Amino acid sequence: MAFNSLLTKGKSFTALKNAVQIQQLANGHSVGNAMASMTKEKIGSREIVGFGLNGQPYYFDKLDIPMPAIRFKEITPDIQVLREKEKGDWKKLSLEEKKALYRYSFCQTLSEIKAPTGDWKGVVGVSFFGISIALWLFLLLKLYVYPPLPVTFEPERQKAQLQRMIDLRMNPIDGLASKWDYEKGKWKE
Repeated sequence: MAFNSLLTKGKSFTALKNAVQIQQLANGHSVGNAMASMTKEKIGSREIVGFGLNGQPYYFDKLDIPMPAIRFKEITPDIQVLREKEKGDWKKLSLEEKKALYRYSFCQTLSEIKAPTGDWKGVVGVSFFGISIALWLFLLLKLYVYPPLPVTFEPERQKAQLQRMIDLRMNPIDGLASKWDYEKGKWKE
């Protein structure tokens, strides 16, 4: 009962494991048997062959952890025959049998894991699409939403404003007026 409520609430495997251990200890049962049956439900008939990542029985292909905790495929009669043959001399195994044994344990070779996937193309495409949407949005806002620029941005008005600042001798020590030669009527060189 406690398990179903934990599963429906989306709790993690660790929370479920702790709940099982508490329930088992409360009932006076062994904790290991419950964990073994839960693990068997998750991985089926795949063989546990190592510790894996954090001791959990998961399969994944990663370069930094080259030996997963469980085999990739469940055992079949064909694989069982090959497993018996591999206990003998490996020189008697054909190349296809060796490949079948490898694919029983692993999904990809290290070369296949390292191979480029081309995911960068999708990232670049989505980035360019986002940039183009932003540019179109900017143009639409500039045309239909923003008011026109004030008249003070016209070149004639800016020249008149500059001349007025010079005539009023604004900031004569290190500002604009300090760069104007009032005797010659032009900018200092």
